[in-house]
Amino acid sequence: MSHHTTLSQRDKKIIWHPFTQEKTAPDVIAIKKASGAYLYDEEGRCYMDLISSWWVNIHGHAHPEIACSIYDQAQTLEHVMFAGFTHEPAVVLCEQLQSILPKELDRFFFTDNGSTAVEAAIKMAYQYWRNVGEPQRRLFLSFDGGYHGDTLGAMSVGSTSGFHDHFKDLFFQVLSVPYPDTWDEDSNIDYKEQQAIDVLMSHLNHHEEHIAAIILEPLIQGASGMRLCRTQFLQKVINILKSKGILVIFDEVMTGFYRTGTYFSLHQLNVIPDFLCVSKGISGGFLPLALTITTNHIYDAFLGDDFDQAFAHGHSYTANPLACRAAVCSLELLKKPECQNTIQDIRKTHHEGVLFLKNSCPNVKKIRSIGTIAAFDVDNTVCMRGLKKKFIDHGLLLRPLGQTVYLLPPYCVNKNDLQDVYQKMCQILRSCFL
Repeated sequence: MSHHTTLSQRDKKIIWHPFTQEKTAPDVIAIKKASGAYLYDEEGRCYMDLISSWWVNIHGHAHPEIACSIYDQAQTLEHVMFAGFTHEPAVVLCEQLQSILPKELDRFFFTDNGSTAVEAAIKMAYQYWRNVGEPQRRLFLSFDGGYHGDTLGAMSVGSTSGFHDHFKDLFFQVLSVPYPDTWDEDSNIDYKEQQAIDVLMSHLNHHEEHIAAIILEPLIQGASGMRLCRTQFLQKVINILKSKGILVIFDEVMTGFYRTGTYFSLHQLNVIPDFLCVSKGISGGFLPLALTITTNHIYDAFLGDDFDQAFAHGHSYTANPLACRAAVCSLELLKKPECQNTIQDIRKTHHEGVLFLKNSCPNVKKIRSIGTIAAFDVDNTVCMRGLKKKFIDHGLLLRPLGQTVYLLPPYCVNKNDLQDVYQKMCQILRSCFL
């Protein structure tokens, strides 16, 4: 009888996985197929994907309309270099996004992923000031806990996230501002916000003429634990900075495409950033794609008679036609009434679900939800590694961040199934308390 080697065993011999301590991590789960909100492993077990596979599959897995759009495009044009050339899917995608965004955001620069979208925005902001004759503006502002990706510039502005400590000697200087995260029934929020404003004003008093830009995740910080802040706080911060002429970068890599309840978080804020970074859900989770979107005012500063003033940045797969075509299809799906109705169902179910957990599980605290994102913290008596395993054993793909459990499901999820998830989570969490 021949020995059967599983896919996970073959993987273990050759693959190096991201964000993983390979020596102590449990064996990976080999996924053979996926459909809608569900993943299926090589043994036939089923898992509900409650984090949209790192926040990208907004319509669920193997969506037939997106798959067909990629197939059709692949038979016509699979790729062409984007320096000196263009193509229909890229132009159509930008036109569709332009119709959604504030009219000031009208220049679109393609990259490959969230980190590179942020990296491009940082480099654009830095070079903008050099091009307009203020090269002393080299400092960046960011919020404590902000995570913006894993390229060097993105790590520098995310240096307080705790993900990049090994590389801190390589970072450029960044001024950090406390982040006043909040949750339901938070009685201390006014004090925390004032503390943050006080630190910001101190930075401005000492460094105003040297600050190029601030970068932030609007309304919610993702990787640091789904930490919410109030719209009025962000509006105040941005208005202060804009009054000083400091550029504003919105990192909406995670928050875009209805994750916070609107197309983009900026639609809930009475402000317009100078740069908008988008990725993750843009192609419905099918292919890597990202955009750094800016204004004509910024764009014009890069126009000149020689190459020195141009933005010398790019990637081999910039504006890949297959990815652009997938993104166009994903935007069309977002507009459909059934998708919009499901988004509202998810929002309502999250709000009720986290409140149910708080009232039913003694180890649950700091409940919060916004749009299609829900989160809560569990106390330090709970072993998070063990909790994650229990979720998986019950068919729930959840990936806690520190002591935070969050849900960020695809928009195809059934309301009744999501309600059942909260019941299962309650049983699991109560078993951890007993």
